[in-house]
Amino acid sequence: MQVFEFHFNPPKQNRLAAGKDDLIFDSFCFEPKNVYEKRLGSLYVIGLLKNALPQNARFLDVLAEKIKEKYYKSSSSSPERSLRDALKSANEYLEKIAKEGDVSWLGNLSLAVVSLTQNQKNGSGELNFTKVGDLKLFLLRKGHLVDIDHKLKYEDIEPYPLKIFGNVVSGKLAENDIVLALSKDVHSAFLKENLLNEIAAKSMEMLLPEKNKKFRDILNGKKEQLAKISGICLLIVLNRQTALKETETLGEKSSLATFSFKEIFRPLTGLPQKIKKTTNFFRFSKIIEKNKPIKAGRPLGKFKRPRISFAFFKKPGKKIILILILAAFLALGFLLFEKKEMEEVKDFQSRIEQIREKMDRAESLLSVAEYSRPAEKNANLLYQEAWQEISSLLKVVPKSLTKQITELQNLVLENLYQLNKLTEIPEPDLFFEFEAKEFVPQKLTLFKDKIYFFTPYSKNMFELSENNQGEIIETGKEFSLAAPFQDSLVFFSKPNEIIILKENRQLGEPLYLKEPTANFNALVSYRSNFYFLDSENDSVIKYPFLNGTNWGNPQSWFSSEIKNTDFTSLAIDGSIWLLSRKKESSDNQTIERYHNGSFQETLNLEIFPPALTFSKIYTALDLAELYILDPGGKRVIVTDKTGRVLKQYQSEKFDNLLDFAVSEKDKTIYLLNGLKVYRIDSAQ
Repeated sequence: MQVFEFHFNPPKQNRLAAGKDDLIFDSFCFEPKNVYEKRLGSLYVIGLLKNALPQNARFLDVLAEKIKEKYYKSSSSSPERSLRDALKSANEYLEKIAKEGDVSWLGNLSLAVVSLTQNQKNGSGELNFTKVGDLKLFLLRKGHLVDIDHKLKYEDIEPYPLKIFGNVVSGKLAENDIVLALSKDVHSAFLKENLLNEIAAKSMEMLLPEKNKKFRDILNGKKEQLAKISGICLLIVLNRQTALKETETLGEKSSLATFSFKEIFRPLTGLPQKIKKTTNFFRFSKIIEKNKPIKAGRPLGKFKRPRISFAFFKKPGKKIILILILAAFLALGFLLFEKKEMEEVKDFQSRIEQIREKMDRAESLLSVAEYSRPAEKNANLLYQEAWQEISSLLKVVPKSLTKQITELQNLVLENLYQLNKLTEIPEPDLFFEFEAKEFVPQKLTLFKDKIYFFTPYSKNMFELSENNQGEIIETGKEFSLAAPFQDSLVFFSKPNEIIILKENRQLGEPLYLKEPTANFNALVSYRSNFYFLDSENDSVIKYPFLNGTNWGNPQSWFSSEIKNTDFTSLAIDGSIWLLSRKKESSDNQTIERYHNGSFQETLNLEIFPPALTFSKIYTALDLAELYILDPGGKRVIVTDKTGRVLKQYQSEKFDNLLDFAVSEKDKTIYLLNGLKVYRIDSAQ
């Protein structure tokens, strides 16, 4: 093999130490030193670190050394296995320094690790590699240029996760193949100056001994343009010449053809051993020598030649002919069916492989979820995509693959539950149970350590104390809404009555709101004002408090008309939070935040299991959380006010969720489920 390294305007150590430069890049070429290491071939590490701190001047050197040390340490393994071990060691090192507080490299590191072995008899070789960041890897073969890192592109993932090195791509190489690695700026410059096409066109010439300087000549032709960039170019030629390495420093601001990636390389991560294959670029046929003399051995004894009668076949009956034809058709049908089944299994195996790749990417992101919210979010999305694909496969997959798919499903489900903070409660705490003949509640509200239950279908309410003592209060009114107001509890009776519950359980005289509507379906009081949600007209109506028993005229709280949105519930903490869904849409519900009548943001809860039936949202000025009721999902969801899921409480017993309330004092959640009231201590 021949190796050519080109460093364009490399950083100077004194400038790095002084903090004047913040870009570090280097390439490391490790050759086997003994017969055991030769089985593992050569190892190449190409790295670049942006926004580097002075104390990280040797970051790439240390990381490359750790990878090399572990790679050659397991000399009895295959190159692929040794590379995986080396990458695991690198992951552990990066995780260790991250936990110690050095996370400056997160999102700034670009690294490629390449292992190459070569058969000196036929010149062919084996390539294993991985990469992270903006480096580009190409394969040059017979004048063609192939982008071989296509399988390692991770869309919109920031920062790069600690375990991303676990994804390895493997493939076979032929003699005279060329591997080309470029850093981002070098790759961009090569594209701009059309150097990649020129290199590909002249790659066959570069293989000739008298032309081995051709690559340098191509670069010298663009010396002025390349003097303005910083970065690395590494070129490895797979030939049977004695190992040659040339390093050159170019200092002082000194249309690719499209090929099928699957025909060249394939990812190996996560494949079952039984279906793991290596792509062969060439097929060799075994040559059998004709007229080769037979080796003398034991003489054969005499034997009597058997007599075979063909009389039976001379005049076969019609039935026999039909039977033979039928047997032939059956055999042909069986072969065709078997072939079709094998093709289907192969297709399913390919889809399973893609799911495993997605799971590997998600697992990589999980390792830095505690450092990066985007990483956690992307891992969640990848696992949800895998879940959907597995669910589709289970409907049509052959029985032979059912167990394999089910195992994947269980693994994905376990990770989804963990990522989405889902707690399953087999036996929730039953706080109270109503007798249907006495009272059937529909709604509840908390006030001064007591829970009040009411329904628009009864002229009574029910008061429940902390010690589970309950009592029916006769009201003579049918209440549809309620909310704490200052030091009292108010109830709303359609169409426009406000009634205050006094401390002696007596009801005050009705107060009548001006210009009422009959469409109010949610009520919240905030700073002595009433806010009603009119879901039929998708509006929030504010009634300002004037004095005593006087309330101002109703005002539309929105600064402009809201269109194409259905609102189902609201909560207030200074901003107004609304559960919403676009009209004529089956998409998951969202949470919209408004302030001073104007839209501020939308929270899309990318949650698992996905929710379509959010019915109520709750928060308060002194609460840092949002609480959301999802009857269809048999759960209550707790998020922060950025939409990050903090906890999900789910139970099969939550089969008729009607309403809930949260104690601001100790964050206890009370759930009304049919005739039962469950209690959840969310502070634990």
